[in-house]
Amino acid sequence: MITTTALLVIFTTNGVAQVGEQRHNFALGINGGVNLNSVSFSPTVRQKNLMGYTGGITARYISERYFKMICGAQVEVNLSQHGWSEFYEDFPHLSYVRKTNYVEIPFLAHLAFGKERGMQFFIHAGPQIGFFLNDSYTIGDGWDTVTGATVEQHDKKIDKPFDYGIAAGAGIELRTGLGNFLVEGRYYYALSDFYGTTKKDYFSRAANMAITVKVTYLFDLSK
Repeated sequence: MITTTALLVIFTTNGVAQVGEQRHNFALGINGGVNLNSVSFSPTVRQKNLMGYTGGITARYISERYFKMICGAQVEVNLSQHGWSEFYEDFPHLSYVRKTNYVEIPFLAHLAFGKERGMQFFIHAGPQIGFFLNDSYTIGDGWDTVTGATVEQHDKKIDKPFDYGIAAGAGIELRTGLGNFLVEGRYYYALSDFYGTTKKDYFSRAANMAITVKVTYLFDLSK
């Protein structure tokens, strides 16, 4: 009876150890890429995607391997450009482009599958905050000669400098002796508005959205 109990304890202990194998891998590096931006306006403003830059520093901590899943957390501090480019099919000669610059900090769960040295597939998801820095715009002639186009946003300043929302993405990572190379596609959807959206305001929704494609290089500080 004692022997049987001892064996059960040993197997149980081994099983628990294998379920969550501890890791203490801290990595630091840089990232860069492009944003394909648009804005969720209500009432609608007709747009096409506006390309902007994104780039900054990345820190990642891998805490454990749970079955075949590698678990960790990642944080970034990026300089990122958002905005919108207006396009009206009925008035193709009209042009208006607004570019807004932010410092952004995404806090992401990092879940990866694959070899710890070699190729991995990963997913990222988590909240993101941003702080508005400045903006600029270019506008073409002819807006005062047409009807049916929304123009209230053209001369309106950013009302709310704090931006927050949800970011999620996926990609592949190559882990080598020279460092870790990541390629990722990510989507950001703001839950906040950068214009006032009370009943007295024209817009009831004015939020950033972006599809991001980026590359990241990380080097391990601890394993």
